[in-house]
Amino acid sequence: VLIAIGRDACTRNIGLQTIGVKINEKNGKVPVNDEEQTNVPYVYAIGDILDGKLELTPVAIQAGRLLAQRLYGGSSKKCDYINVPTTVFTPLEYGSCGYPEEKAIDEFGEQNLEVYHTLFWPLEWTVPGRDNNTCYAKIICNKQDNNRVIGLHVLGPNAGEVTQGFAAAIKCGLTKELLDETIGIHPTCAEVFTTMDITKSSGQDITQKGC
Repeated sequence: VLIAIGRDACTRNIGLQTIGVKINEKNGKVPVNDEEQTNVPYVYAIGDILDGKLELTPVAIQAGRLLAQRLYGGSSKKCDYINVPTTVFTPLEYGSCGYPEEKAIDEFGEQNLEVYHTLFWPLEWTVPGRDNNTCYAKIICNKQDNNRVIGLHVLGPNAGEVTQGFAAAIKCGLTKELLDETIGIHPTCAEVFTTMDITKSSGQDITQKGC
């Protein structure tokens, strides 16, 4: 059974046009600046109706909390819409945090990036004999900023748990050197991020023959 319900920004009939708040006519979403402020200075918007932002409940909660603190608590902290960990809970989970490779290239230039990647074989897959080159891990590093990790992607068991942990490290300015200095827990899937040494640009084979 396939149910494709989608999401709709219900902003067209709540009176925004009366006070002059602009919306994206294509999708009904509301453009805002980096403080969630619309084109009308005293009107703010948060959550899934934001144009070009992530449709995730934890993001809306964080943005709302920070907005309240800025408006009423004297804070200046803004919501980070880039380093957001998220997971697709398919049978083989996919997790990511930071930039996708394509957007990173657009933002920083391909010549300024180094992408490390590998296939890996979870130990739990050895008993049922599953394919040892299905799971995949990748990090995107900014060479102009001490090889800081600006994107992390993983396809494999428990990807959500793995991504949540690394998300905090990315917020703290994780670099490739720090990953290399981190001792991995064997045999875990997350360990793969501490042993990456093949760059995408090298064209080297990333297939694995064991756990």
